[in-house]
Amino acid sequence: MKNKTGWNIAKIIVGALIFSLAVNVFAIPNNLGEGGVTGLTMMLYYLLGWTPAITTFIFNGILLVIGYKFLDRMTIVWTIVAISFTSLFLHFSEPLAFVASQSIVAAIFAGLMMGIGMGLIMNGGGTTAGSAILAKIANKYLGWNTSYALLFFDLIVVIPSVFVIGFENMLFTVVSLYISTKVLDFILEGYNPKKSVTIISDYYEEIATEIDANLERGITLFNGQGFYMRQDKKILYIVISRDQLLPLTKIVNKYDEKAFFIINDVQSVVGEGFTKQITSE
Repeated sequence: MKNKTGWNIAKIIVGALIFSLAVNVFAIPNNLGEGGVTGLTMMLYYLLGWTPAITTFIFNGILLVIGYKFLDRMTIVWTIVAISFTSLFLHFSEPLAFVASQSIVAAIFAGLMMGIGMGLIMNGGGTTAGSAILAKIANKYLGWNTSYALLFFDLIVVIPSVFVIGFENMLFTVVSLYISTKVLDFILEGYNPKKSVTIISDYYEEIATEIDANLERGITLFNGQGFYMRQDKKILYIVISRDQLLPLTKIVNKYDEKAFFIINDVQSVVGEGFTKQITSE
């Protein structure tokens, strides 16, 4: 437990450092924007000269209070750690700057480092607050993929930034956001991400029939028994793509809102309907 806690803290600290360097070294010196709270703090820096280290801490603190009811206690704790270290590193890295001869270079490296930074923080159990909190809420209650939910909320801030940083730099910011989203997606989900779902419900027959008809995924049916009541149970097991998770959830809830779910991340699936089986000569 202590090793896991220490590892989480290390990932969050390193992630906060990388994210802060992306902002101060690549984004701000090249007049780029960003999404969410970070984008707002950068706009305030361009317009009023307010340091992102302070405004980031204030805005994220407010959003953390708003998201308190929607996030579990440990996510809140790790997010506080992430916000604190991000603000600290933003302050100490202010003198660092790299002015690129071509803005696309800055956009690529800003996006790459932001994606790595956010990925490490989220892997450590926290968030970068801001739109990341909204993305976590969307993932938890709407089934949205976290990285793409983050991109959606970020674009809400990025598009109006055209009036501050200009149209060209706004486009470069979109490129940066796309790169950070793909990097974050890879860190959080891995290559060829899939979900394995175990479902225990008395309405297994109806659920399995609709899953087979609408999602076209194979289903395995296991026999089980509850320990306390010694009651026989039917258990459904299915492997799906992450995009199918929300439709699957809706199907199950349609027939049984009290169904028991177990959802696991699957990094690689070999077999019919997924990737081709590897054979040796």
